Amino acid sequence: MPRLTLRNVVVVFNFVLLATLIVHLKHVLWDKHGLADFGAPHLPDELLDDSSAAMSSRDSDSKKQHVNARSKTRRTAVVVASQATENPTWLNEYFPQWEKNIYRVDDPGAPLTVPKNKGRESMVYLTYIIDHYDNLPDNVLFIHPNRYQWHNDDPDYDGLPMLRRFQLPYLEKEGYVNIRCAWLLGCPSEIKPLEEEGEHREAVHAGGDYKQAFQHLFPGEKVPRNVGVSCCAQFAATKEKIRERKKSEYERYRQWIMDTDLGDSISGRVLEYSWHMIFGKPPVHCPSTKECYCKTFGLCNLTCPDDHGCEGRYTLPPFSTLPKGWPYIGWHKEERMRAGPEQ
Repeated sequence: MPRLTLRNVVVVFNFVLLATLIVHLKHVLWDKHGLADFGAPHLPDELLDDSSAAMSSRDSDSKKQHVNARSKTRRTAVVVASQATENPTWLNEYFPQWEKNIYRVDDPGAPLTVPKNKGRESMVYLTYIIDHYDNLPDNVLFIHPNRYQWHNDDPDYDGLPMLRRFQLPYLEKEGYVNIRCAWLLGCPSEIKPLEEEGEHREAVHAGGDYKQAFQHLFPGEKVPRNVGVSCCAQFAATKEKIRERKKSEYERYRQWIMDTDLGDSISGRVLEYSWHMIFGKPPVHCPSTKECYCKTFGLCNLTCPDDHGCEGRYTLPPFSTLPKGWPYIGWHKEERMRAGPEQ
């Protein structure tokens, strides 16, 4: 029987230590749990890709629940005033991530409709705000229905690139943003309530009736000498900005439209030139087109000779109805090239 010596004790101790180290390294370097814990990079939850193939389906599901529990995606909705002859279905195709609120003003039986078909799009906008006041999405875009319409701020009058370029972070900073920059209609001074009181220049110009209407809509406030904003009642607002006014105020605006002797076009035009003030802007809200295109649409390298417009962006059309076949058929039935890609 071998003698227990100091040398033998040291050999046995080193052997046990080496064996323990090997087992530990195997666990750390080769076992799949060790690989998952130490070999894979750790990403902050907000940067995780839910489709990552590096996770097992169980781990992936667990991680997605964790991410959704800790973060909140801001809701964005569109509110559209439409008639039977108009087609807003392109919004479903190109903006599936946005909530859709498509009102039919000429169909009392439609899922979304209005108490009275009066005041143009303003009746829809006010009805939506009133009905959703306590559960508004974070961002609301109030727009017209057709993809191609003359007031869209785009060289093809195309709403698709216009909305794709719209800068939601800028909206969230400002609270209210007009979805139009061109000054060709509405700026710098479309209505002069004091000078034009009682005048009736044309069927759709609200200047002659604006002073009295303003006093009903904004009781106690001083009637402005000039009112200006780029037309034509397409804009966006955050829920915070909308709620700076009480629900009862929006109800009062809508009741005014229903009760006023002013017809559909004039009552709608009054609201068209009041939305910016409802949402906290001064009576004349006409930022320079260069600044507007940069901040609103991310188009920051345009040539803009003056405040009225930027080259290649918008031309006032000869008629308010686009020709059949637009944008490939022009105003005189000639073939036309798009200014931008179709998709």
